[in-house]
Amino acid sequence: MIRFAVEQLRIIHGEGKFLLSSFHESEPQDCPPDSPTFLNAVVEIETSHSPLQLLHHLKSLEQKAGRPSNHEFHGPRTLDLDILYYGDKVILSKELQLPHPRITERLFVLKPLSEILPHLSLPGWSMSCQEYLSNFNIKII
Repeated sequence: MIRFAVEQLRIIHGEGKFLLSSFHESEPQDCPPDSPTFLNAVVEIETSHSPLQLLHHLKSLEQKAGRPSNHEFHGPRTLDLDILYYGDKVILSKELQLPHPRITERLFVLKPLSEILPHLSLPGWSMSCQEYLSNFNIKII
């Protein structure tokens, strides 16, 4: 599923930067009991799509990968694609929040994001991605 998603993202990214982290396995977080482990990666692309166009495209890819449009909240899924940020845009709407409000709370996001963009600092952040990751590791020891 991740390979499918990466191939599809390569198609829509057009020209420019395409960064892909390694794959990271993680335990389910805030999921129903007996949920399987997840495989996570982060991709940074440049695209001519607007944030909402990109979101709709990602939701379409999820459905093509077998994810039903009506699914259990945080339940097991074939593919889950999120927009973490879109340049320095700040969007707070019912459909989309950017930067994603829980990036800094999720090791399964911070670890691959920090791998490809350790010095990234997004609107509203007081530290870089790597610094948030370092603080996260201190909190869980």
